[in-house]
Amino acid sequence: MDLKKKKGVIMRIFHKKDGGVIQLIEKKKIMEWPIELPLIFVEFIRNSKLDTYGDPKVKKEIEQYLEEITKDVAIPRFIDVLEGENYEEIILALTRIEELSKKKSKIDMIKPIEKYLDNLFTSNNKEISRLANNISKSFASAERKKKLEKKRKIMKEKEEKFLAGNISAEDYAKARKEYLVLKD
Repeated sequence: MDLKKKKGVIMRIFHKKDGGVIQLIEKKKIMEWPIELPLIFVEFIRNSKLDTYGDPKVKKEIEQYLEEITKDVAIPRFIDVLEGENYEEIILALTRIEELSKKKSKIDMIKPIEKYLDNLFTSNNKEISRLANNISKSFASAERKKKLEKKRKIMKEKEEKFLAGNISAEDYAKARKEYLVLKD
């Protein structure tokens, strides 16, 4: 891992065993981004790219670097804005986060933000409260959908076992009841 200046942008370079390199933008440049982007960047790399890098040593180094970005840049900047007095900046940040929270593919990328919304529910500014509540509802809905998806998968397996005669009607009925309760 080293730093390389590339047309005014400092890159963090990670060298793979096979001779390949992985370049990620340096923390100093990330500090200039809008407040929600560092968290989105970290979650995107973790969820979409990290497994494609192949080299376990490089994966570990990148994971450590992503933790540094989260601790040193993303969370502190986000907290500074949310705990600040500039309502316009808070509303702008929450509006962008709300837009992302409505997209199924993006909800996991902004999940780390969830725990910082608690203080905003009771804000004197109604728009801030509304946005925080909408984002929180999106998180709850996404979590419920994940649980339902897992239950649906389990139910499908139980149904196949039941049709094959591998489980009793009672076990199947019990599993179906649990599934339907969650579905409602």
